[in-house]
Formats: sequence, structure tokens, C-alpha cells
Amino acid sequence: MSKTAITLENKELTKNQIIKLLEQLIIDEQNCIEEKKRIAIDFPTSEEDFTILEEIELLTTDIRGYASQIKAQGYINEKAKTVKNLQKMRVFNIPKIGEFYFNNQLNFPLVKNYLQMLDYLRLLILEYLTTQLKYTK
Repeated sequence: MSKTAITLENKELTKNQIIKLLEQLIIDEQNCIEEKKRIAIDFPTSEEDFTILEEIELLTTDIRGYASQIKAQGYINEKAKTVKNLQKMRVFNIPKIGEFYFNNQLNFPLVKNYLQMLDYLRLLILEYLTTQLKYTK
């Protein structure tokens, strides 16, 4: 099997994994509703910053939006720009999310798992787009 055939096969496998993970994240988000209600109470809003739930929502919108484009059309128009955005969008480097996630005193396993899967989806999309960029030049 040629290197190009392997690359195309890997690309399709990665795309399928992105689609599966996207669908699972939609279900996982619904399963987090009760924990999110508790988070909203435990971490009240601040006029200066986004709340932890708002930070998660912003990430969700961006990352799942990219995944939805891949699912619908198999590509993203501005690959290089999207790759740069995804590289900057490190889930656990966002201060509120990092503090929340790595605080072992906080018992929100479903939301924490959702954040892991969201970051994994981000990484899969990055791999998918980076591979496309590499072989389209």
C-alpha cells in the first residue's frame, strides 16, 4: 500500500472518529445538565469575567462547530487559520477551566469528562487538518 493510500485511509478513519466523538459529546453534554446546575450555584457570575460555564460554552461552540463542518462537508475552508485557532484553544490552559478541572476537591466527574473529550476532539480535528495541509501543498 502506498503512502498516499495510507494517508487517505487514516484521514477517513480520523474523520469517522471526529463524527463519532461529536455525536457522543452531544449526548454527554445532555448528561451534564445536573452538574452544570450545581456549578452555576457554586460558581456565581462575575461582571468582569466569563463564568466557568460560559468558558465551556465558548469552547464547545468553536470546537463542535469545526467538527460539524467536517461532518457535513468533509473539510474546513480556512484550514491554516483553523489550525492556528485550535492550537491556541488549549482547553486546560484557560485559567478558569484549568483551575476547575485540576481541583481534586470539586466533584463534577461528568463535566470533567466532557472537558477531556472536548479537548480530544480538538486534537483530532487538528490532526485531520494538519494532515490535509501537509498533503495539499
